[in-house]
Amino acid sequence: MLVTCTVAGQSLNGIWKGTLTQNTGGCFPVYYIELQINIAGDSVQGASYHYSDISNYVKKKYKGTFNNDLKKLSLREGSVQTFKIPPDCTPCIKNYELWYSRVGNKETLTGEWSGKVMNTTVDCQPGQLVLSRVLESAFKEIPEVEVDTGMIRLDFYDNAEIDGDSITVRANGKTILSNQLLSLRPITTYITIDLNSTFQEVEMVAENLGRIPPNTALLMVTAGQEHYRLYLTSTETKSAKVRFVYAGPRE
Repeated sequence: MLVTCTVAGQSLNGIWKGTLTQNTGGCFPVYYIELQINIAGDSVQGASYHYSDISNYVKKKYKGTFNNDLKKLSLREGSVQTFKIPPDCTPCIKNYELWYSRVGNKETLTGEWSGKVMNTTVDCQPGQLVLSRVLESAFKEIPEVEVDTGMIRLDFYDNAEIDGDSITVRANGKTILSNQLLSLRPITTYITIDLNSTFQEVEMVAENLGRIPPNTALLMVTAGQEHYRLYLTSTETKSAKVRFVYAGPRE
């Protein structure tokens, strides 16, 4: 009896991780890649991360197509949303040709990539790509908020019981609040997101742990008509971070 197994586009939705290699050149001969895939019919869109660790990465949006008969994804990255990489490195805007396979419980996307150096017509050195499905993003520890252009208001409150927590807040490494005591009244500051400043990484550093460790804060974000509620936790050895990324005008 012959059994034919097809892959519905919906089944590929989710997080895929792996390694990306370059034949020659590049900042790193091997580095990690994460594709966040969303398929609707034969259309694909999502986000791609290229990184050595979650503090050194490039993020882009991509679009593409899915051929269910061939189990093939064809993806084209758009412009870079944000990146934090060494100054002598330049991102590559990539295209992917990926094929889906499954052996037992192991699902794999395998294929090739090519592309152009950002803001140039220079070809990147092409390479191979192998990804496996995973349950969660490597970047889940650092919330990421996409916002329209403009001034972003940040209000910090003590979360739960008022216990003497004090914080310092930095935006892209620059101190914007210093040794502030959290309470039921907000500590307010502002950051700007626009075409000239497309990325802001806000870091909350614990100046102490209060009476009830760790140092916890409620961050209320106001971005135009949008509002977000985030819970941040920091200790003496680990700060809390949230990233704001310019996503262009709302459609």
